[in-house]
Amino acid sequence: MHGTIIACHECDLLQRAVALPPGGVARCARCGAVLYRHGATGLDQVLALTVAGLILFVLANAFPLLTMRIEANVQQASLLSGAWLLADQGMAGLALLVVLTSAVIPLLKLTLLAYILLPLRLGLPAPGTARALRAVLALQPWAMMEVFLLGVLVAMVKLSSMAEIVVGPALYAFGFLVLVLAGITSSLDPRAVWDRLEIRR
Repeated sequence: MHGTIIACHECDLLQRAVALPPGGVARCARCGAVLYRHGATGLDQVLALTVAGLILFVLANAFPLLTMRIEANVQQASLLSGAWLLADQGMAGLALLVVLTSAVIPLLKLTLLAYILLPLRLGLPAPGTARALRAVLALQPWAMMEVFLLGVLVAMVKLSSMAEIVVGPALYAFGFLVLVLAGITSSLDPRAVWDRLEIRR
């Protein structure tokens, strides 16, 4: 990447990329925005967050989000049960959107990142790494678990006066997963992946 001309994503200033020491960060000369980081450290951090995210995703879907008790009636709510309820009420499009943005796309993003970063960390890039990275970047705006989490919290507040609400383990896993995904988004530097691929080639 040394000598490459890059544009700042904040102010569009063109500047020449330079080699960085381990842990180094290149910032825009005009606005100070982060342009890129030293590849090794950044990718290891993203890989660790990705593995944590996959574990949290399994936990978030293996247990109930909430348990509601109204007298003798006990009902558990999970991500998929909520989507099925929306579909049963004639809102199949909304149910599909909920499943895609809060489950399918985040899982696909995490799986693709693991497919990219784990072999790269071992020094053996997986076939189709470049296409997988482009897919991750395209999916990024559609992974909106935080919106679903906010909806669950609003529902908890509204239902608390009518029923006893017991928070399930999945809700904690879901909350940590939102933080992990945010960390991945802020830490992932696509240029570091491209640089590692060029070195291996």
